[in-house]
Amino acid sequence: MSNAASQAWQQHLQWSRRFFLGLGAAGVAALHNGLTHGAGDGPETRPPDPRLQEAIGKLERWLTPAGEFRDVSRGSPIPHSLAPEQLAEAGLTRDTWKLEILPDPDHPAKLRRPFSLEANTSLDFAGLLELGKTEAVRIPKVMTCLNIGCPLGMGVWEGVPLRSLVWKTEPRENLRRVIYWGFHNKVPEQRFQSSLPIDRVLEDPPGLPPVILAYKLNGDWLSPQRGGPVRMIVPEAYGFKSIKWLNTILLSNLFHANDTYAQGNNDVDSTLKTFAATLNVPSEPAANTPLAITGYAQVGTSGLSKVQVWMQPAEADWPAEDRYFQTAPWRDAVILPLATTLADESRGQLASAHGFSPGGEPGRWPLPLTKVHWAILWDGLPPGKYTLRSRTIDPQGHAQPLPRPFQKSGHAAIEEVTVTIRP
Repeated sequence: MSNAASQAWQQHLQWSRRFFLGLGAAGVAALHNGLTHGAGDGPETRPPDPRLQEAIGKLERWLTPAGEFRDVSRGSPIPHSLAPEQLAEAGLTRDTWKLEILPDPDHPAKLRRPFSLEANTSLDFAGLLELGKTEAVRIPKVMTCLNIGCPLGMGVWEGVPLRSLVWKTEPRENLRRVIYWGFHNKVPEQRFQSSLPIDRVLEDPPGLPPVILAYKLNGDWLSPQRGGPVRMIVPEAYGFKSIKWLNTILLSNLFHANDTYAQGNNDVDSTLKTFAATLNVPSEPAANTPLAITGYAQVGTSGLSKVQVWMQPAEADWPAEDRYFQTAPWRDAVILPLATTLADESRGQLASAHGFSPGGEPGRWPLPLTKVHWAILWDGLPPGKYTLRSRTIDPQGHAQPLPRPFQKSGHAAIEEVTVTIRP
């Protein structure tokens, strides 16, 4: 056997071992029975159908490299496009970054020790890292825009809890809300701000990690493209809450949200929603040939129990009263284990991260606030056009797009993909 062939074979064996160790006997049985819809064989340990194995092998990595995140940055010019000397002047380098935490001038909270540029008490990057030596946390989180139907990227964000900094200002009273924004080219009209109730900052709801000021992504310093040197990360929220190029925080007695995003008819209190979509569908497969289909699911705050798939003849009608296809003949896909798409070199980033053991293993799977991948091998179909749909079921039994079927409260629509089966 040649060296190249030997290397390829070893890679195949390693992939198979990682896949089946994570999948377990029940998952293997599902791949060969419930997902192929063929004969009712018992659980087996042989590899999946080669077509399915090939499709799974082409899946994206679980952690998105920083340079491959989808960018929806605001500003003219976009702050991360500034020349190096302009970035330094704007406070967008680790050497020049400063953070102010001040009373809201319109609705002031009472603070004993505000962080102020004028008083030379602002926080610099070295001071933030000093706090990080004892207080840093790492949070696996998928970054998603409220109005875009796909994640922008999945990463492990590292930083210091916001509450640690709030307490350092020694607030006394009249503190109900935290308002914050980042660099915006010194143009007031470009300012994009978000806000949080103080209770979310100071105390974490069950199962949620803290709100953090992040300075690393997947173990590397946060680049200007990803909102560095420091950005806010609100774990359960959509991207508009995780403000980039953070430099100003106001502690306020305001009783309501005043996010810029509210001006666009958005639900500014919405949290990540659970939904599914496809990644790979064979292009015009031949009739009666099994279809290897893969996809991803965003795991929202409600969690994820199942991913299901349905293939409907394109010309078939559906009752108008069942607008969410609740009674359709959906079939369960297999939710793939983390090891299937986690690069070996990324395992260290997960050690003791929120939801993970010191060895980098998830305490539960699927893990909320992240994404997972799924696969299904569909029976061969007669020639014609079909509509492929996928959906999620959360642990409470809610099927996508429920329980929040409104786009302004999170992506909700069930994706439709046209599949053409040739003779």
